[in-house]
Amino acid sequence: MASFKLQRATEDLKRELAAVIRELKDSRITSMLSVIKVDLSKDMSYAKVYVSDLNGADASALAVKGLENAKGYIKREISNKLGLRKAPELKFIIDDSLEYSANINRILEDINRG
Repeated sequence: MASFKLQRATEDLKRELAAVIRELKDSRITSMLSVIKVDLSKDMSYAKVYVSDLNGADASALAVKGLENAKGYIKREISNKLGLRKAPELKFIIDDSLEYSANINRILEDINRG
C-alpha cells in the first residue's frame, strides 16, 4: 500500500515539476529542458530530480544552476498545487541518458550503413 502511495506521489511531483519549470522566466532554462525522472524518499521529504536538456550537457548544467536559484519558488508552487504541508527538499541532477541514447542510435546507424 505504501509503495503505491509513493509511486503516485512521485508521478504527481514529476508532472507538477515539469509544469512549474515551463513557467519559469530564467534565460538559462530553455523550453528543451525535460524532467527525466524523480526519486522521492520514502518519507517524502527529499526528491532527486533528474533533468536533461536536448541542447547538450552544457545547457543542462546551466539549467540546473537556474533551477537551484529558483528552488524556493518551485517548492512553494509544488506545495500549493499538490496541497502539501511541507514540500520535499529538491536536488536537481543532470541526466545524460538522452544524449547517451542518441549516441547509441548514431552508432547503430553507422553499423547498418557500413
